[in-house]
Amino acid sequence: MIQNRELTMNDYSAMLRRRAKVILIPAVVAPIVGFLVSYAFPPKYTSQALVMVEQQKVPPTMVQPVVSEDPFARINMLWPQTLSQSRLQPVVDRLYPGKSPQDVSDILDDIRRNAQITPVPDISTSTSGSRKPNAQPTPGFTISYTSNSPRLAQQVCNELTTILVDENLKLLQDAAKGTSDVLNSGLESAKRDLDEMEAKKAEFKRKYVGQLPEDADNNLRILTGLNTQLDANTQTLNRAQQDKAYTESMLAQQLTTWRASQETTNPQTLEKQLAELQSQLLQLQAKYTNDHPDVIKAKSDIAEVKKKLAEVNKAPANSTDTATQKALGTEPAEIRQMRLQLHQYEDLINAATRDQKRLQKEIASYQARVSLSPAVEEQYKQLTRDYAVAQKGYDDLLAKKNSADLTVQMNNQSQGERMFPLNPANLPDSPSFPNRLLFLAGGFGAGLAIGLGLALWLEIQDNSIRTEADAEAALELPLLVSVPWVGAVETKQPLRLWGRVKKEQDLKKDTVAI
Repeated sequence: MIQNRELTMNDYSAMLRRRAKVILIPAVVAPIVGFLVSYAFPPKYTSQALVMVEQQKVPPTMVQPVVSEDPFARINMLWPQTLSQSRLQPVVDRLYPGKSPQDVSDILDDIRRNAQITPVPDISTSTSGSRKPNAQPTPGFTISYTSNSPRLAQQVCNELTTILVDENLKLLQDAAKGTSDVLNSGLESAKRDLDEMEAKKAEFKRKYVGQLPEDADNNLRILTGLNTQLDANTQTLNRAQQDKAYTESMLAQQLTTWRASQETTNPQTLEKQLAELQSQLLQLQAKYTNDHPDVIKAKSDIAEVKKKLAEVNKAPANSTDTATQKALGTEPAEIRQMRLQLHQYEDLINAATRDQKRLQKEIASYQARVSLSPAVEEQYKQLTRDYAVAQKGYDDLLAKKNSADLTVQMNNQSQGERMFPLNPANLPDSPSFPNRLLFLAGGFGAGLAIGLGLALWLEIQDNSIRTEADAEAALELPLLVSVPWVGAVETKQPLRLWGRVKKEQDLKKDTVAI
């Protein structure tokens, strides 16, 4: 290849025509070699199982799911547990009986290397090829295992699928049971706290009965009523005392009058009164005539006294003494009525005094309640706030406990999330490795690359001058004239390039620089 000049498409086409054999021979031989090499590898068979993760049938708004993380994340967490020795040991003992511990360890390592899990975001689309609009995607995953035996690959794949499904079910059950146990423990603790707060609240109410914030308005109303009653009682007491004093004065007057009238029934008194009246009459007659009113009244009084004196003198002595004693021992009805009223006033005063003391005591008690109400209200608010917090915590835990019980019941009735094989492990009918078509394609690619590399190397090493551009680039002189090649022309020389036969021989020009 002549350096220091720009190549054109005609130059590349000429190179391909010249090096066609160098390129085609490796491109044909290498695929054959790759196909034959594929038979040198032992065949391996891959069995696959498609597992579906079905969401819970009850809406999450009604029953919360046990686990809320992404199913793929949970599967990635369960896969190492599935490949653990404790889970695979029974499988190896069942499928490979009589193996030594070292062989069992090698088999376990081989299972871990050849087992794979691949998430499938939407099984409904992957299985049917289409999905209805607005339909929720159905997550799932495939489990594959590769082995030298197709039957063994199917058995191990089935075992891995069963272990993973069982691990997921155990995880859901343990999560539901663990959640229920934790909530039960928390609910019992919250119940104890709530009972303690209720006991404290009840004790506080008993201690400060009538002084609670809800009693403040009632206390003020009662205090106002007691003050009104005290005012009325005071007025009643004052009025009773006034009536008593008035009755006592009237009684004293009545007693004086009655006692004076009692003294007039005595003969000595009557004679003395008669003498006084007669003396008074003589004095009046000395001044006035007999028709004067004072004289007439004096004569009338003298006649009345004489009449009483005659009646007293006519009565027997013993009867006189008895009547006198009876008259002296019996008071008139008016006096007895006044004494009864006076006794009633005294009872009323005593009762009003007692009521006044009682009302004053109750007023002092309610005033003390009203004065202590702010401090009691502050303590009661704090106690009520703590009780409300405890009650809210208990209600929240109770609601969560009920939800957890519903979740456990839902899982027990197979209404929750479940994982099941949609397509069980298949029995492979052809090896997954080696893929002879891939070996063939790889050999063709490698042979083509080798052929192109050899052709490029040969062109780089070839310094022949074939065109005017080659001559001009090699001599670094301008081209003045070119002389065509004159010689025997082989019209039937074949030239094959990229599957086409060129029946005409290209005329070569021998370029001479002058």
